Amino acid sequence: MTDRHARFTAIAIIALAAAAIIGFGAWRVLRGGETSVDLDRELFPIIGADLSAHNGTPDFDSLATVLDFVYLKASEGNRFRDKEFERNYTETRRTGLPAGAYHFFRFDRDGRSQADNFIDILANYPCELPPAIDIEEYGNSAQVPTALIIERLQAMLALMRAAGYEPIVYTNKKGHSRFFRTVFPPDDMPGLWICSFTNPPLARTDWLFWQHSHTARIPGVRGAVDLNTFNGNRSDWTGYLRQRGL
Repeated sequence: MTDRHARFTAIAIIALAAAAIIGFGAWRVLRGGETSVDLDRELFPIIGADLSAHNGTPDFDSLATVLDFVYLKASEGNRFRDKEFERNYTETRRTGLPAGAYHFFRFDRDGRSQADNFIDILANYPCELPPAIDIEEYGNSAQVPTALIIERLQAMLALMRAAGYEPIVYTNKKGHSRFFRTVFPPDDMPGLWICSFTNPPLARTDWLFWQHSHTARIPGVRGAVDLNTFNGNRSDWTGYLRQRGL
């Protein structure tokens, strides 16, 4: 190998290594950093998953052996219904797995019509766990002003409460800061289902459920699944279900 060839080879290797490092850094940025945090199961023994049509057709007999609860996607916006909701709901009834339904909130849709869409499902598919409204920037328009989003969310919450439902809200740390922390008074703050990959998930803020992984693998679901926990031990969970009539 000539000196010139050796220099060329060395430069090419350095360039490829730099490109790999830059590419990995960009991947981490686009990926949003870590997507899972391990928990001490002695402190947080209650395990739940949230499922939608993206998870295919889970085997609920297997899920019932490893999970304490599930949340099922029911609706989105003012018209969309998850195509696997009815099937998944029926399976929770058959296996006795406590379930809740959630609605993906669209920033560009009226809050009252979104409430109508969700309530129509809840009225026909009663669940053990409180209905949840999923509000996050991912998958939503970046053009809708924060004030308008909050107005639409408050309209949805008001209509659901008037219909006899007390929703909780799912969001991540950024969404909590943008949409909830400075908007709702403490005595009117909806129950919180927080997505966070830090431990603790939020400082000085109460939460009911914590989504702590996007990459979990569990029996009964092909591929990665979102994993959640309840804020309490098994005795607390039993008391919570009892309060909800179980």
